[in-house]
Amino acid sequence: MDKIKDIFQSVGDFVNNSFHLGKGIEISILDLIILIVVLSVARMLLGAVRRLMTSRMPDEDKKKFKVVFSFGKWVVYVIIFLVTLHSVGVNVTGVFAASAALLIGIGLALQTLFQDIISGIFILVDQSVHVGDIIELEGKVGRVEEIKLRTTRAVTIDNKVLVIPNHLYLTNSLYNWTQNGTLTRERVTVGVAYGSDVELVKKLLLQAANENIKVLKDPPPLVLFSDFGDSALLFTLVFTLNDSFQAVVPKSEIRFEIERLFKENNVKIPFPQRDVHLFTNT
Repeated sequence: MDKIKDIFQSVGDFVNNSFHLGKGIEISILDLIILIVVLSVARMLLGAVRRLMTSRMPDEDKKKFKVVFSFGKWVVYVIIFLVTLHSVGVNVTGVFAASAALLIGIGLALQTLFQDIISGIFILVDQSVHVGDIIELEGKVGRVEEIKLRTTRAVTIDNKVLVIPNHLYLTNSLYNWTQNGTLTRERVTVGVAYGSDVELVKKLLLQAANENIKVLKDPPPLVLFSDFGDSALLFTLVFTLNDSFQAVVPKSEIRFEIERLFKENNVKIPFPQRDVHLFTNT
């Protein structure tokens, strides 16, 4: 019995050994053991909660929720860590005081990172952007390939990878071309000389659109008489495409066809002209 008591006494003395980490900060081996046990239990409980909440979710939503949950999990760990230290008698205020300068420096350095992460959470939660959407941001257009917690990866029409920091979604206007569906209305503008037959111009513009296989028949193309320009009558050809990401190709094809039809029908596309008057002193 005496040996058993000695063993328990030795174990008790060992776990009660304290370490001084700084002024007013002292932690024992027992405190560390308790902290490890509490964090392990919290990890298992959080895992069970995540599995319960995602058990009936579609696979795509599961991936999004897992990303958001992972970020929230670390916040919970930090709170549990501090509460546990305080419960076992560790001076948490001293911990903060000792690391205040370091935390301020890290906070300033990681400010943009935190903005990206928070923005990424907003994107995943409100689902304003999905994989496959065509977006326009700061004049750049790309198809979204992957949404991460810090960045969004998109591919442009030139097959260039566009990496977008997520905080730009909060500070800039984002245009989602395909949130309402893949159909988009596109425009081609052209000017013709004054005196041209406007009904003929309308007929030729509609013909150029209808003959393009990429232009949808429903809704049908539309020609708008846009304005009386300085040197031309301005018309806008409006048509519908099923793939706005590739709109530059059919728009170019339609412009080629308009040029050909105008030449065949003697419709002139004017260019600005200026009269220069020279005055000389005699």
